[in-house]
Amino acid sequence: MKLVLAEKPSVAMSLSKVIGANQRGDGYMEGNGYIVSWCVGHLVELSQPEAYDEKYAKWRYDDLPILPEHWQYQVSTSTKKQFGILKKLMLRKDVKSLICATDAGREGELIFRLVYHQCGCKKPVERLWISSMEDSAIREGFQKLRPGTEYDALYEAALCRERADWIVGINATRLFSCLYGQTLNVGRVMTPTLAMVVMRDAAIRAFKPEPFYSAELKFRDFQAGGERMKEKAEAEKLVAECCQAGSAIITKVEQKEKSEKPPALFDLTSLQREANRQLGFTAQQTLDYTQALYEKKLVTYPRTDSRYLTDDMAPLVPELVSVIQQSFQIQPDVPAPVNAAQVINSKKVTDHHAIIPTKTAAGHDISSLPSGEQAILIMLAVRLICAVGTPCRYAETIVEAECAGQKFRTKGKTVTDMGWRQYAGRSSEDAEKNAEACNLPELSEGMTLELAGVDLKEGKTSPPKRFTEDLLLSAMESASSDEFPAGVERKGIGTPATRAAIIEKLVQKGFIERRGDKKTKYLCSTDKGNALVTVVPEQIQSPSMTADWEEKLLKIEHGEYDSDAFMGEISSMVNGLVKTYEAVKGADVLMQPERKVIGSCPACGSDVCETVKGWFCRDKSCKFALWKENRFFQTLGKQMTEELAKQLVNQGKARLTHCYSRKSNRYYDTTVRVETGEDGAAAFKLEFGGKK
Repeated sequence: MKLVLAEKPSVAMSLSKVIGANQRGDGYMEGNGYIVSWCVGHLVELSQPEAYDEKYAKWRYDDLPILPEHWQYQVSTSTKKQFGILKKLMLRKDVKSLICATDAGREGELIFRLVYHQCGCKKPVERLWISSMEDSAIREGFQKLRPGTEYDALYEAALCRERADWIVGINATRLFSCLYGQTLNVGRVMTPTLAMVVMRDAAIRAFKPEPFYSAELKFRDFQAGGERMKEKAEAEKLVAECCQAGSAIITKVEQKEKSEKPPALFDLTSLQREANRQLGFTAQQTLDYTQALYEKKLVTYPRTDSRYLTDDMAPLVPELVSVIQQSFQIQPDVPAPVNAAQVINSKKVTDHHAIIPTKTAAGHDISSLPSGEQAILIMLAVRLICAVGTPCRYAETIVEAECAGQKFRTKGKTVTDMGWRQYAGRSSEDAEKNAEACNLPELSEGMTLELAGVDLKEGKTSPPKRFTEDLLLSAMESASSDEFPAGVERKGIGTPATRAAIIEKLVQKGFIERRGDKKTKYLCSTDKGNALVTVVPEQIQSPSMTADWEEKLLKIEHGEYDSDAFMGEISSMVNGLVKTYEAVKGADVLMQPERKVIGSCPACGSDVCETVKGWFCRDKSCKFALWKENRFFQTLGKQMTEELAKQLVNQGKARLTHCYSRKSNRYYDTTVRVETGEDGAAAFKLEFGGKK
């Protein structure tokens, strides 16, 4: 009998169906020589500092740094029952070996190994490594099981990542919290990410727009612009001279045939960026939707950093493109060309290939999916068709004219072959590009053209753009990339699998907030975030050091770097930080911003004010509170944000969309109402179509 351990119940059920384990037990499936069970997230986690010594239960500066010699683990309180089931199954005498079938990546390996070791299991292990949940992929994976020892280095890297985050998070958070008298969460990746947002906002605040001026010549069929000038009088003088001249001479007509290559397939980060740009989805929403599609067998594994397919997939591409094009009605009357070689490159695939729809998706009723999943699936289908297409070809014409001794310039663009773009649709970004280039009449050098008019154009220099999730993900991905040698496999901070969670944690902890309209949300630093970055030393907030750690973790994963050396670097850095850091003078003023009032308490009428941990009634005898880490909303897959708190306080209710049900593995919309008891304590109720 073989024990198969999956990461989630839904995945376990899919595996059970394929391998014939159809008999249900308490927390597992059994049959055909297999037992299939599952974890529920991280069943086993690192112990808190007080497990090493009771004195660590209180946060004291004198107890730092906390650097465990022998790491301790504990079973998560919420998952003890399932852990007990797994331990019994592992110890069953008829179970001769195990199959690790958790997600095929660093975190999936960690989840399995921690449970395996915590149970004291010594039985041999094989590894199931698949990139699709389709039945055919599962069968093939079970036929090609690999020895678990081949993934020891992956486990080692996962351990280093987890323990490094613990050491930096525990020590730095306690250090700054003790010195500044309030909870200041610090993280190995979280704080450098916050620093990028804070620095961008500071640059925007410090930016002083400067006016500029230019003259624009107007001809019968087009316009041509001159150079920018700082002085308005100088531009006005040029306008007057051009008006007096009355005509311009064409001095240059340059025509070039250009082409735009098809886009690459999506990895997780590029998919998150595109979904944020086009649909306004957060990075976490995109990951959740794509993970749900993966578990429904409709797309391949989402947590990938590759944008290519493996060489052995080349024969499968033409048929997949054909069925996806017809099923999703992507220009169905214009059969898409299939240049498979453009998306095939095994050398650029690490653990998993790019995210693509599966053949199962072609036969699925897409209308039955939640709207968010539909949008992501369509985006993936369109990208597959475009990626194997032909280049978009166009003719670009650059024209220069001379008037009153000055040069004026314009550009024209004519598409000669739409290529892959005929399947892509039009985005706002395309519209902006096309607006910059107009169709030009036939022109030749030496022509003299009469002016229809001359305009004075005024403008101002623009500040740096605020971070959207699209731009922040890009910044995280490329952070300090110029400091790495060419050919380095992964640059930046965080990984495709963790960046969304980092952004969400920064929002949850109140360091950044989302502002803007429904579709375009900007990530802005809060007073708390600004204060933290002001007092945290460069070594903690440096993207370059964190990016260097990420690269070393990848080398550990490949067996090219010593894990003990990496952990030694982390411990040495934290030890030095604790011993040498001194509190910034005057920071107490920075750390205590004026409390923001969001409304009147629904229980007693006093002001409801924001604090570090939530929104509370100013009257201390009243128990009304909306905690930022609110368990009720966390079970819905939501967080208590300022906007949500305002609605609950001022309207007594709020509309929630894209709530997640773990039980049914589906998303839904609902209305939440807040009610208060005699002591003012808040209670929440959900309403569906008017029913509670």
